[in-house]
Amino acid sequence: MLKHLHIENYALIEQLDLKLDDGFTVITGETGAGKSILLGAIALLLGGRADSHSILKGAEKCTVEAEFDGYHVVREVTVNGRSKASINGKTAAIGDLKSLGDKLIDIHSQHQNLLLSKEDFQTQVLDILEGTSLNDYTQAYNAFLEAEEQFKNAKEAMHRSREDEEYLRYQLQELDDFSPTPGEDETLDDELRTLSHAEDIKSGLYEAFTLLDNDDSGVLDNLRQAKRALSSIADVYSSAEELSERISSTIIELSDIADTLSSEADDIDVNPQRLQEVQERLDMLNTLEHKHHVSSSEELITLWQDLQKKLSFIDDADVNLEELERALAKAKDNALKEADKLTMIRRKAASLLHQEMETRLRQLGMPNIRFEVMITRGDLQPTGQDHIVYLFQANKNAPLLPISEIASGGEVARVMLAIKALISGKVALPTIIFDEIDTGTSGQMAQQMGRIMQEMGKEGRQVISITHLPQIAACGQQHLKMWKQDTEDATRSHISVLSTEERIQELAHMLSGSKVTKAAIENAKSLLNV
Repeated sequence: MLKHLHIENYALIEQLDLKLDDGFTVITGETGAGKSILLGAIALLLGGRADSHSILKGAEKCTVEAEFDGYHVVREVTVNGRSKASINGKTAAIGDLKSLGDKLIDIHSQHQNLLLSKEDFQTQVLDILEGTSLNDYTQAYNAFLEAEEQFKNAKEAMHRSREDEEYLRYQLQELDDFSPTPGEDETLDDELRTLSHAEDIKSGLYEAFTLLDNDDSGVLDNLRQAKRALSSIADVYSSAEELSERISSTIIELSDIADTLSSEADDIDVNPQRLQEVQERLDMLNTLEHKHHVSSSEELITLWQDLQKKLSFIDDADVNLEELERALAKAKDNALKEADKLTMIRRKAASLLHQEMETRLRQLGMPNIRFEVMITRGDLQPTGQDHIVYLFQANKNAPLLPISEIASGGEVARVMLAIKALISGKVALPTIIFDEIDTGTSGQMAQQMGRIMQEMGKEGRQVISITHLPQIAACGQQHLKMWKQDTEDATRSHISVLSTEERIQELAHMLSGSKVTKAAIENAKSLLNV
């Protein structure tokens, strides 16, 4: 519950400190006195939009803070539009304020009366009455949507694939026939260069071999002669043996090179036919890479594998689609079963709402009231299959019609009050604020509305009503008055807690206008039972 409210430099409020009691509190005051400003400050505190224009002229910032049961909440807004907030001394995000506000306060304004024409609100009321949880249905509904999406996507993919199937099979056959291998680009390039210069390569290899191993003047023959010369002096010249061994090592290495040159020269084949084959395969490889927008044989192989997978999918599509269709049917059946459970619970809640609303609305001055809940079934939706319409008629022998089409503003206000009174205990909101819910009512009906709010305040919660009607104001356990004061420099809004005598004067003023009569005073006392 809201225990204490402190406001500084907000709109016309320079400073306000307000202690609020449990039970039923009423707030009165002339039009423009600042009652809407008070609600605006509370809305700002609980995550409303920060607007620097709301700051009192000349101030650097505005501050709104409040104490609830278990919570101390602060919100500040500076003239440059910056905002900061805290909950129990810890920095809080705007989302945190909104989440907390949803748990602490329900502000019912005239604008909220429009909710009565919304199907989702009407459905929510039924669910609140029976404490209905949507968790099981939501889980089943989401699973149905997912299965539906998978089936739809698979079906569309199959249709697209089948439209391209002939071309895909042509592409696959072309790659099957070619059968690229990893690294084939480099391999073919190397072989093409060799074949293109086969005669030059072969001649160069033989020339190098001849220079190394010619019987008459080759390098190896000269080295062998040098080795023999050194061997002949080894007995008389000690270094000759070492030099001879080094030459022997060189002879072994050069002999190996000469053998390799001879072998490679023999292997070089001047083969115009093979040259043509390599050139043609390389041209085909380059053509396929260009066609498929890839740059290597490895990428071409990857594309080849992807084509195989796509065609495999097409070949298996009917089987896969049947499996997904079975999964969809199962998910839908499960969602329908959960939706049926919701409908049964809502029909029970609809019967209760019918009885309670007719009883409560008769107390609110509608002796001929008929109120019914029409439930029809439709497609699966996030809240089930049910379409909910509240049917209403306040006159005798007239047809029931949707409440949004027939109820007047005053009737809608009374219907909303009756609904709030009925469900307030179910949602367990500590504080409910009614902003001029009495619009379009007066006299005995207003007094009954006040008594209903008074009863709501006795059920372990705090009810605050901003009202222009003395009959409702008289029902409050605590009476606050907002008023404006003009100074030479500015206009300021104030609020004060009224004593019993001050309440009599305020109610008399509300009853008779600017000139308070003796009869109005007596009427005010009668309303207050004093």
